[in-house]
Amino acid sequence: MNRVFIPLTLAQPDPVPADAVVDSLSGLTMGTSWSIRLIRPAGRSLEVIQEGIQRQLDLVVAQMSTWSADSDLSRYNQAAADSWHVLPEHFMKVLDCALAVAERSGGAYDPSVGPLVNLWGFGPDPKRADRPDDAAIARERQRCGWQRIRIDRARHALLQPGGLYLDFSSIAKGYGVDLVAAYLRSIGVVSYLVEVGGELYGHGIKADGQPWWVGMEHPPATSDTHEQVQSIAALHGVALATSGDYRRYFEDGDRRYSHTIDPRSAQPVVHALASVAVLHADCMTADAWATALMVLGDEEGLTLALNNGLAALFISRDGNGFRERLTPAMQAMLG
Repeated sequence: MNRVFIPLTLAQPDPVPADAVVDSLSGLTMGTSWSIRLIRPAGRSLEVIQEGIQRQLDLVVAQMSTWSADSDLSRYNQAAADSWHVLPEHFMKVLDCALAVAERSGGAYDPSVGPLVNLWGFGPDPKRADRPDDAAIARERQRCGWQRIRIDRARHALLQPGGLYLDFSSIAKGYGVDLVAAYLRSIGVVSYLVEVGGELYGHGIKADGQPWWVGMEHPPATSDTHEQVQSIAALHGVALATSGDYRRYFEDGDRRYSHTIDPRSAQPVVHALASVAVLHADCMTADAWATALMVLGDEEGLTLALNNGLAALFISRDGNGFRERLTPAMQAMLG
């Protein structure tokens, strides 16, 4: 059985020539892959478009990567205590979005959770196969806290209070999607589907009049799970981001530790929620909210999504299968 979502937008898609051909481009970025499908405007070469796309994604890496020692983010994280740092416009835009979601989620989303992510083996530090000890968890937890972030708006500067370590891994891919989409619009591409590490943004229609249909990611099935409902969405002027506890994890004894860290407990999440998908006007915001809701779980997360009018799909483990719950905003897109 298919569940179909048709996001409602005010703008009508631009027409495309009846004989238009969909071109595909792909590459690597942020430790993952990217792929683009687009209807190329006349006079634009695929090589030039590919170079332009890669420039947008390289900008995100240069400013926001914790894996690159010379990125703006890494230099800030390594800076001395009580020092101010002027940071680029894109960096500050992502930080502002992260802080807004942190505040509205009560700290379930926290861009300063990096020390705990690293400690649990899901950051640039070496992976681990066992649980860190309580003393180490308590020590790294003291370095976290989005309330410690201080911004001088007049100078676009950020204070390093000492030991603060920002991590944009849960929002940077989404912002990369947005930058690529903006670049494609700027060169006259009227129909495209952008994907970076599973995060998506679609715009326009294809020559056959169909929108960009995409499957909404579901947790992997096992031999014990019942038949799953397949959800698909039509993306026109809307982004789709997904967070799940099955993407990265390690097992220690009979415990399974997910890469999704709850900043409030300093522990990987342990609830029944397996994944959450968010539809939003921009992918940066969808990316951050998907993480926040994943941290909160199916009950708290659903309440927060309802309070904020978010279009979200929650998939929880339920016995040998999965249970889906949709917010009214998501239900309104059901066709």
